[in-house]
Amino acid sequence: MYYILSILLTLVSLTAAVGTPYKDSQTGYTFVSYDVSYKIGKTMTYRIAVPASASSSAGYDAVVQIVAPNEVGWAGLAWAGTMLYSPLTVAWKSGNTAVVSGRWATAYQTPSVDSRFSFTIIPTGTTSNGTHWQYTAKCTGCTSFTGRSGVTTLNPKGSNKVAYAWSPTRPTGTTASSTINVHDGAPSSFSLDFNLGANTNWT
Repeated sequence: MYYILSILLTLVSLTAAVGTPYKDSQTGYTFVSYDVSYKIGKTMTYRIAVPASASSSAGYDAVVQIVAPNEVGWAGLAWAGTMLYSPLTVAWKSGNTAVVSGRWATAYQTPSVDSRFSFTIIPTGTTSNGTHWQYTAKCTGCTSFTGRSGVTTLNPKGSNKVAYAWSPTRPTGTTASSTINVHDGAPSSFSLDFNLGANTNWT
């Protein structure tokens, strides 16, 4: 009985919404922020900000911010919580800035560049130092997309399942169409409460 209860509690913890509000002094945005453990003793931070006026009846812009140790060659975010049929954000450090690329995959292979997902780098939130790199970018097209089951629009007022992946190998290219290598290990998913990252003063 104890074993079964432990399994149930583990499953609940994996599907429950996570994240805390984070006010970023560099950009002025409030994000929902969550630290993921990409390997033992090492974490990356994933953050998402949305307009308070956004509705699940239509797509809306969102701002994504990732803070990663320099050993992370590239960091990825799957907006639909899975690699397939999901907007994919892949980013890597490039000098003192970052390259951010929108991708799409219909099979378990290197995802293709997809122009439906466009990114605008926010310079005040894109930095690097001796230990970490960070990027902040507005995504247009990431919150509403057509997958295998039709149109999906992420809920700006509640929980959404997302996933992350990473690789220790940085792409050699410096453009959004640069080739990326296979991620390290299996992608991991979690649910973020987008409402914790709602911004009334979006502009």
